[in-house]
Amino acid sequence: MSSSSAKKERERERSTDSTPLLSRLEMTTPTISPNRTIFLGIDVGTASARAGLFDETGKLLGTASSPIQIWKEGDYIEQSSTDIWHAICAAVKSACSIANIDGAQVSSVGFAATCSLVAVDADGSPVTVSWSGDARRNIIVWMDHRAAKQAERINSSNSPVLQYCGGALSLEMQPPKLLWVKENLQESWSMTFRWMDLSDWLSYRATGDDTRSLCTTVCKWTYLGHAHMQQISEKDSRDMEACGWDDDFWEEIGLGDLVDGHHSKIGRSVAFPGHPLGSGLTTAAAKELGLTVGTPVGTSLIDAHAGGVGVMESVPVTDSRAEEDDKEAICNRMVLVCGTSTCHMAVSQSKVFIPGVWGPFWSAMVPEYWLTEGGQSATGALLDYIINNHAAAPHLANRAASKGISMFELLNNILESMTRDLNVPFLSALTEDVHVLPDFHGNRSPIADPKAKGMVCGLTLDTSEQQLSLLYLATVQGIAYGTRHIVEHCNSHGHKINTLLACGGLAKNSLYVQQHADIIGYPIILPKESESVLLGAAILGAVAAKNYSSLRDAMKALNAAGQETICVVGIGFKQERKSFDLQFWTMSADYNLCDILGQVVQPSTDPKVKKYNDAKYQIFRELYDQQLSHRSLMRQAMA
Repeated sequence: MSSSSAKKERERERSTDSTPLLSRLEMTTPTISPNRTIFLGIDVGTASARAGLFDETGKLLGTASSPIQIWKEGDYIEQSSTDIWHAICAAVKSACSIANIDGAQVSSVGFAATCSLVAVDADGSPVTVSWSGDARRNIIVWMDHRAAKQAERINSSNSPVLQYCGGALSLEMQPPKLLWVKENLQESWSMTFRWMDLSDWLSYRATGDDTRSLCTTVCKWTYLGHAHMQQISEKDSRDMEACGWDDDFWEEIGLGDLVDGHHSKIGRSVAFPGHPLGSGLTTAAAKELGLTVGTPVGTSLIDAHAGGVGVMESVPVTDSRAEEDDKEAICNRMVLVCGTSTCHMAVSQSKVFIPGVWGPFWSAMVPEYWLTEGGQSATGALLDYIINNHAAAPHLANRAASKGISMFELLNNILESMTRDLNVPFLSALTEDVHVLPDFHGNRSPIADPKAKGMVCGLTLDTSEQQLSLLYLATVQGIAYGTRHIVEHCNSHGHKINTLLACGGLAKNSLYVQQHADIIGYPIILPKESESVLLGAAILGAVAAKNYSSLRDAMKALNAAGQETICVVGIGFKQERKSFDLQFWTMSADYNLCDILGQVVQPSTDPKVKKYNDAKYQIFRELYDQQLSHRSLMRQAMA
């Protein structure tokens, strides 16, 4: 990663870390009982590796991150597994130091990572997947879009496995990327002994056990996890023969050689998330991480799915008591994992087929439940792009730095001032003339169109900070309308979602959360422990160490939520306070959202806000229709 990119990543981490200073200081000097159970969660995102230490109540004791290198050349985005492992080791040691915990006190380890593709040879050494030939660059990052043509050819096969990923494979999944390598880098294809999802490679690097996760193989490799329905009761099962591969599919798309050796290159055995791997940490891995040899390691999860595990049971105590034995209650929730991209995770007791939405995936996140996975490929990345490419950005960045606040917080403050100064009825109304279709990196769901492009309607020659603030707000709204589209699409095909749970960096932005609540019309629960992906990873290790009898039991024990209900509003909403129920209270513009994590953000009750958002949502839907019309006209013109 370039120095400027690393700087931006550090700034993003600072901007999303709104933990009060006092809490952060207290976090650095905890009093740890020698007999306390400590779970370590490790998460590798797009730009950094993070480590978090949790106690048996799910409380975060200390966390640290380390940047990772990334190469971006158009649609080609690559990383290094060696660099990532070094970053993980640094983050783990730093987290232990911050929490004042000796590595010997860590009782288990769990990994989560982006669904990137890793290539290694028989010795475990990296094999390049880059035109550059650089052996370090052995990872095709999840958001890499080089395999568009391969995805189109695969989807024309009409294989039965495609019905389990919304009817068509995404070019961000692994089969198209594998086919691209075979067709373009023959030497690398021949040299590669193992093709692995990044989180599987991490657990393999830590334990030497090549057992793959049902999460990664089902969600990104077309593995049919429901082939293992009869094995869910086998509590001692650690390695399961990979019986869910569809060999005809691999043969048909031109990758039949991956079937050889009982699928040894892509996974001979799989396991439910959280099952113990091998004999725990190897001697080499334990030394590099500063931990103890043999520390249990659980089968991994994709990072977004770890966020689901870390937050899905974070309902207020009053609700969880009433629904303790209701297996259907969890099916009314959708988790928004909001980071560089946003993933939308919902589960059901029976399989639900939804065009354009990934799944149904059996036991890919919560055992014995079918997972539906929606997504937006660019959310945090899109907001960064919109802000950083505006003429007013440098000046605003300096102002934010001088005030010691994030760019998001400064923009939110400007919007509050504009609401007051322009005397608009509510903050959202500022964007009456500005509309954004956020498909700048294609549409993952529910349209599933990788060729979709972003659109901005309402631009002027204005380059002021106020104009940037409006564009930022309109982009946040566009992202929220996209989530509303996904939720409505899922519910129209059989889901019964009525509550959202949000985690990730963007969930710490009060405006972002409130806009989503107002636009979708459902309450949004914010977990008390905001580092939900790290917690989800830690839960995997806790299950592997037999601290809990099942993943669901661990989720219920370690997920945390508050009991109070609030409504987060800004200055523009003050006039409507009388319409709120007495159980709600308002939050001033400078209140730190992280202070009230664990609470419930309710949508506005003002009918004018709903009417306004319904109108903008209609425009949002029409923008894509217009794009299709434009595409058709130009295709005819070029014929």
